[in-house]
Amino acid sequence: MFDVITVGSATIDAFVKTKSDLITIQTPSSQEELIAYPSGTKILITDLQFMVGGGGTNTAVSLARLGHKVAYLGRLGNDENAKLVLKLLKKEKVKFIGSIGKTQTGFSVILDSIKHDRTILTYKGAIDNFSFDQIDTKKLKTKWFYCSALMGKSFAALKKIAKYAAKNKIKLMFNPSSYLAEKGPEFLKDILISTDVLVLNKEEAQYLVGKKTGIELVEALRSLGPKIAVVTDGHNPTTASDGMYYYTLKPSKVRILETTGAGDAFASTLLSGILRKNDLATCLKMAQTNSESVIQHYGAKNKLLSYRELMIAMKKTKANVKKRRL
Repeated sequence: MFDVITVGSATIDAFVKTKSDLITIQTPSSQEELIAYPSGTKILITDLQFMVGGGGTNTAVSLARLGHKVAYLGRLGNDENAKLVLKLLKKEKVKFIGSIGKTQTGFSVILDSIKHDRTILTYKGAIDNFSFDQIDTKKLKTKWFYCSALMGKSFAALKKIAKYAAKNKIKLMFNPSSYLAEKGPEFLKDILISTDVLVLNKEEAQYLVGKKTGIELVEALRSLGPKIAVVTDGHNPTTASDGMYYYTLKPSKVRILETTGAGDAFASTLLSGILRKNDLATCLKMAQTNSESVIQHYGAKNKLLSYRELMIAMKKTKANVKKRRL
């Protein structure tokens, strides 16, 4: 029996640091910042690092380091990059219960910017051919599924996993990306009705329920099916609701080096807190602490904390969760 089976992508991430400009454009509906490079020129890369990434493996490693028994369910290619993924999972004591296909393993290029945010160019690869028929359901003995975004053919597999979870009384945390959220609540309804905990950022949340904020936003998300809704918002407070209380947590002021994997660290650590039967206020503080560790270093997994490290780090943070009855 696993504590958690994570479902999602596995990639090799190329972190590319080079000279770029940041420009701001005004659209009819919003103001956007874009990374800009000169056209028709050769640009030198000042730093290049390759690491294993992807929502499925990021969250699996996070939960394993926090002391849980974890498996990763996804699809890899039949290539050298798949060997790197499998090697890392073995090192981190995460069991691979997915499948191997003929296409390439996922690959991403992460472009750094002046403000140390990032733009990601991603090739989904083998995970786009992930199917529920490839799963050995005898291996799906777990307390929780953690589901991140899957698209195309693999989205059908995600819906079947959600149905399987509901039928077998397995709890489910769902962390959709903007790719899925922008398709709206009707597109995601089969997963949302089976979701115990929904975690997303403000942009994704507003794709689902419109331009709401605060209590209205998290309660609108809960009306779609999830028992708990949590919304992160960058430098602004995280908000959450469990139907009884409304929670807010202001991020700490830390030096941000690179933000890839911050959302995965937050959501997976939140789930770790829930598994340990802490109240939601404590879970949110745990999640933020691990996420802030990640954004101070390159790579989605480099500074994921162990449970002991997390407890020590939490004592040092001044973050305070505000809680009020609905």
